[in-house]
Parts: sequence; C-alpha cells; structure tokens
Amino acid sequence: MEPVSEFKSKSGLKRILSAFYYSLDGLKAAWRHEHAFRQELALFVVGTVIALALRVSSFEKLLLIGVLVLILIVELINSALEAVVDRVSLERHPLSKNAKDFGSAAVLLACLLAAAAWAVVLLDRFA
Repeated sequence: MEPVSEFKSKSGLKRILSAFYYSLDGLKAAWRHEHAFRQELALFVVGTVIALALRVSSFEKLLLIGVLVLILIVELINSALEAVVDRVSLERHPLSKNAKDFGSAAVLLACLLAAAAWAVVLLDRFA
C-alpha cells in the first residue's frame, strides 16, 4: 500500500474550504516574496481597469482580462517550480538551471500572448 499524505485525508466541504485557504496562503506568499508577481499583479489591475473602460465587446474584455490572469497563473507555477528546485538544492546544476529557465520561458510566452491579444483588440478597435 502506498503512503498517503496527511493533507489528502480531508473530503467534502472541509477539503474545499482547506483548499481555498491554502490558495489564499499561496497568494499571500507570492505577494510577500515574489517581486515579479507584484509587478504582474499591478499590470493586471491597471489592465483590468482599462479593459473594462474600453468600448469593446464583452468577449474582447474577457479576452483582455483573461490573458492578464494567465500571466499571473503562469508566474505562480514558475514561482512554485523555482521554490521546489531551491528546496532540493541551492547548488548550481544544469538541470536546476533548465527547470528555472523553462519556467521563465513559460512566463515570457504568456506575456507575448497577452501583448498579441491586446494589440489585436486595440488595433481592430482604434486603427
């Protein structure tokens, strides 16, 4: 029989509430410890205000805000990956560098997608 994590013992509403509070803890930790997350969250807030103020369709507003949320999601995953790599070892290793670089590349791709989505919507509306 495989060992079972003590964190997997919850079920039902208790599990959902616990997952919610763990998620809040993750957001708080990202805010406290991850400079890039704070920058991207500021971009999200400004971008959301602009998207909501633009005279574009509801779907375009959703797209503009959604790609900004995607940046935050990918940044959180990248930060988690970096934390795991650092937890395993702070020693420089080519595989550790690859893992961190892959996470960074994922954030870059999310940012490029967001920039492209914003460019398409804005150019379509104002050009």
